[in-house]
Amino acid sequence: MKQWYEELFENYAIKYDQEGFTHGTIGECDFIEQEISYNKKTRILDIGCGTGRHSIELATRGYPVVGIDLSESLLNRAKEKALNKNLPLDFYQYDARKLPFVDEFDLVYIMCEGGFCLMETDEMNYQILESAAQALKSGGLFIFTALNALYPLYHSVKDLMDDNINSGKTENHSFDLMTFRESSIFNIEDDLGKKKTIHCNERYYVPSEITWLLKTLKFEKIEIFGSNLGAFSRNDSLSPDNYEMLVVAHKI
Repeated sequence: MKQWYEELFENYAIKYDQEGFTHGTIGECDFIEQEISYNKKTRILDIGCGTGRHSIELATRGYPVVGIDLSESLLNRAKEKALNKNLPLDFYQYDARKLPFVDEFDLVYIMCEGGFCLMETDEMNYQILESAAQALKSGGLFIFTALNALYPLYHSVKDLMDDNINSGKTENHSFDLMTFRESSIFNIEDDLGKKKTIHCNERYYVPSEITWLLKTLKFEKIEIFGSNLGAFSRNDSLSPDNYEMLVVAHKI
């Protein structure tokens, strides 16, 4: 049986590129460049690359990037876009929990819920962090975004529902305080015109959880900021008003 995120991203590549969260690519890549000090020799892994928006932008700027995703539909569009730009990019269909890379990359990033937070158990989400750590060289940099549990704890379920209204999350919306999981049902129409009802379940994290998980994987200098679409900045302290948090950590 397919999980909700597999069903969502099947034949959804064109619609994916029209989603509001895809409009921050330039600013997000600006932040990534700053964090790696504009070193063009930085070998980069994009986990949950989707249609390749960050990979393609960074490759255009001269960085060697490898993108992985679970969705064949999204990967095909990523390859098509890279080919149209004549970019030497490698895209692979892998499960982010079981990546084959070991000590290969200087930077690994996961942007906009590119796998992490989407898994059906905490153990599976942790496996994604494990895979990222395994893929990184010693001293490598890990940048990712995660759903911020401070938001629903501070606000209300109604605020969550209002914030997600543009993505069609309209039915049976709830947040479980015991598991920090948000459940909702929303309706979409894929690239082929097929209508689907998606039963979404996502995990939110508090900053202390993220810090502890990364420490168990031998990361240090763990920093957490507020995540603002297209405008990542070290000047933005995390607050309960941030829907996502931005995490930057170094592998020992």
